[in-house]
Amino acid sequence: MPALLPSPQIGVGILVVRDNHVLLGRRIGAHGSGTWAAPGGKLEFGESIEQCARRELLEETGLEIGTMEVGPYTNDVFANEQKHFVTLLVIARNTIGTPTNREPDRCEGWLWFKWTELPTPMFKPLESLVNAGYKPSDA
Repeated sequence: MPALLPSPQIGVGILVVRDNHVLLGRRIGAHGSGTWAAPGGKLEFGESIEQCARRELLEETGLEIGTMEVGPYTNDVFANEQKHFVTLLVIARNTIGTPTNREPDRCEGWLWFKWTELPTPMFKPLESLVNAGYKPSDA
């Protein structure tokens, strides 16, 4: 009998758009360490996508979401880590507050970037969005 592979998991990523820039942080201490990513995390049991986005953004950056819309999704396999994530993206506009690094064991800090000047290397879901030609309408 073949070994069972882990089931895909659901992630929620938040593209925070402000003044034609998006908020990214460099990941540390988890899969994708050393890559640039949008805030986000795993969808918890019973949570809506919007609830997860609000919770994760507040936990990681201290920002509160004013308005948001559900965006695209990505389907990424992290072969070395034996992880598979379907990441649902939320576009957050009119966020309230100034981003602070509330999880220094998971992120080096938050910086703003123009969509046309994103840093590399990118976390797989962000890279998948870029490779698919996605661009937030106001970034």
